[in-house]
Amino acid sequence: MTNKSDFLSPPLWKGVGGRLLCLFIALFVANLISAQTVEENFRKPLKEVLTQVETRFHVKLNFDEKLVADRPVNYAQWRFKDDVEATLQAVLSPLDLVFSKSGERTYKIEAFQYHRRSVEEGQKHLNRLLSLYPALPDWLNRKAELQQCFLSTLGLFPLPQKVNSSPIYANKRELDGYTAENVSIESFPGVFVSGTLYRPLKGKGPFPTVMVAQGHFETQHYGESSQLLSATLARMGAVVFSYDMFAKGEESLQFAFEDHRTILAPTMQTLNSIRILDFLSALPYVDSKRIGMTGASGGGTQTFLMTALDPRIAVSVPVVMVSSWFFGGCSCESGMPIHSCGEWGTNNVEIAAMAAPRPMLVVSDGGDWTANVPEIDFPYLKKVYTLFGKPELVENVHLEKEGHDYGPSKRQAVYEFLARQFSLNINMVKAASGLVDESRSTVESKSAMLVFGENGERLPAHAIHGVEALKAALNAKK
Repeated sequence: MTNKSDFLSPPLWKGVGGRLLCLFIALFVANLISAQTVEENFRKPLKEVLTQVETRFHVKLNFDEKLVADRPVNYAQWRFKDDVEATLQAVLSPLDLVFSKSGERTYKIEAFQYHRRSVEEGQKHLNRLLSLYPALPDWLNRKAELQQCFLSTLGLFPLPQKVNSSPIYANKRELDGYTAENVSIESFPGVFVSGTLYRPLKGKGPFPTVMVAQGHFETQHYGESSQLLSATLARMGAVVFSYDMFAKGEESLQFAFEDHRTILAPTMQTLNSIRILDFLSALPYVDSKRIGMTGASGGGTQTFLMTALDPRIAVSVPVVMVSSWFFGGCSCESGMPIHSCGEWGTNNVEIAAMAAPRPMLVVSDGGDWTANVPEIDFPYLKKVYTLFGKPELVENVHLEKEGHDYGPSKRQAVYEFLARQFSLNINMVKAASGLVDESRSTVESKSAMLVFGENGERLPAHAIHGVEALKAALNAKK
């Protein structure tokens, strides 16, 4: 017999304990559902996925274990395609990893590097760019478009006004056949770029002039190769100004080493070079129509960029930097995306080609990203120069067994080229062997080459300190 009170009492699930039980069940079900989402169900470790790729397609994948550790692949099984390369693309791209074929059924996996392409991609890009300018008027339009975009992207359009201050000179000394004097130029209010001015000891001029831009080498213009190059050219009859990169050399008195690798660096390096060109062009003993420029590595980048932007550069000699598939890899070169300018973008070979039809020597070697210049990049340059009917005005010296520097044989090629272009007296420096003898060019100590003193005690009081202060000053001028 059923008790009446049974109908009056609430069932268990309506009590406090029941509510707790229901809450527990709901949480259990929710956790169970979330653990079995499609995403979770198809997520696998990258290492496991790559092993499956090797098994399915019978290939060997080479990679650094650290590169793939603790990296999951979402929807892993859905990324498998009908061929190995499409599968690798689907698996690796979301993880910022790339692959390249390194042998028969062998692939290498690496981290994506924005500043590199494959050699094949570089060549395809050059071919596509060539299709944009089948005739000279097309090339001239392309060049004007790129120049405008470069300046705008660098934040140099309009160009900041020149600073109304005089160059600062220090410690002029007379050496064997030439003089050397330390000079600093105020390129922007409160910003000083320094270098050494070399002049022939004999002759009144006007002399041809060479700007020597430095790369990322730590010694900057105090380094042996830069000093030998500059002094030897001066002994041959040229005025030479060798100067430092942004936030390096004596600019380190104003900016930290890390500032060299900010996106502000390409802007300031280009502005520094423009103001140095202004300074040299105004010197009474300089022939302003015979100004050349050279530099290695990042100095090579400055050389072809300045030549592309400024028609006052009459001769260009970029060393170990011209490449269709390498873009620099440092904010000081590729941090400002000038390479995105123009239809289909651009690359360092097209920028170098903007020197045409002015004489240009491209120096390359087999030990870095310029290894493919003879068969890929130089033929492209010849085609651009051919649009002007002047293919003979671009040259290439390729040193297959050498590496990334501005070493003796590279300097030898530059001496011979500049002697021809500027009618320099190379016989003044030639040895009996027929090669240039650099032994009479003095390699000085860094302390002898300073403008502002060992501790920067002569740096002007209004000098800017720090990249944030510089950014504020640049913005205030806009």
